[in-house]
This record gives sequence, C-alpha cells and structure tokens, in this order.
Amino acid sequence: MKVILTEKITRLGNIGDTVEVKTGYARNFLLPNNKALRWSRENVALFEAQKAELQARHEAAKKSAESKVDAVKNAKMYMIRQAGDTGQLYGSVSSRDIARTLKEIANVDISSAQVLLGAPIKSIGAFDTKIALHPDVVVPIKVYVARTNDEIEALVAGKVLTFGTKKVEEDAKEEVKEVAETPEKPKADNVESAEPVADVAE
Repeated sequence: MKVILTEKITRLGNIGDTVEVKTGYARNFLLPNNKALRWSRENVALFEAQKAELQARHEAAKKSAESKVDAVKNAKMYMIRQAGDTGQLYGSVSSRDIARTLKEIANVDISSAQVLLGAPIKSIGAFDTKIALHPDVVVPIKVYVARTNDEIEALVAGKVLTFGTKKVEEDAKEEVKEVAETPEKPKADNVESAEPVADVAE
C-alpha cells in the first residue's frame, strides 16, 4: 500500500515521504496512529496544507524527547530475577519489562516498541540496548539482570559472574577418570566355578 508519512518513522522515511508498505502494517499501525495518510491526490493536497503544522509538531516532540535523555541515562536498570545455577532465567526480561521499569524509576513513559532490545534477555548478565525516545533521539542504556542485589553490584562493578557449570563438569570428568582407572575385580562366582570343573574332570 502506498502511504504519505505524516511523521518520521525510523528505517522507513521522513515526514512527507511517499512509501510502499505492507497493507497490514498500514492498516494496523500507521493509519490508526495518524503516522501516515493513504496516498491519493486529495491526501497529497491535504498533507501540503498541514505540512508546516506537522513539522512543528515533530520538532516539539523531539525537544520533549531530548528533555528526557538525562533521566534515561541515569536510570538504574536493575532487574532481580530467579535463575538456575547455570545463570539461565526462569523466564525472560522483555521490552515491556524494561519500559515498565523505566516508568517506575525514572518516570519516563514509553511503549515497548521504543525499547530496541531485539530478543528477550534469558540469562544473568549486563546487556546493552537502546531507548528510542524519538526517531531522532535514541539513548543507549545498560540493563543489569541478576538473582540478588550483590550480583547486581558485581555486574555494575564490571565483574563477570561465574556459575557452577564448570565445576560440575570437572567433577563429572574426575568421576569418569576414577572409574576408568580402577581395575576391575574378578567376580566371586567366576572364581568358585573354576575349581569344581577341574574336580569333575578328575
């Protein structure tokens, strides 16, 4: 479907650009959120009449986003989650979780779509992501995920957390080695059966 963008959309275009998009994307997102107009001669004329107003709105939104940059940068994105001994979470940390936490600790209200996380976080550690406050205002942040506050502090200090997997693997190797090196003892029933056979032969 051909549409006219009424605001800048990352990786799609700027205000006033005419672009081809999938019909579902246009009908479910762009058009109902007033981010685009269906292309037609009438809408081209309508856009031209509203262009100055739309650009002014874009600049106002950009300034509003810029005013929140410091709050986002200073937000302590610490996520306490349950996890196993290998560091794998019993669940995950999603874009929605990050958006909710940012709202709670920094009073910055964003949608999950503005968290440029990609795949959900499924293990303990420190993770880099970005918050798109506006198409022109993208703020890098670090998200810390751990089981306890002590682990969070260690991650913030730049330490790498280690888990029990390596030790478990080493213990298992030692057990296998011990079994392999232990000589096999002759079974008692084999020893007893050898003598009676000789007696019968006599």
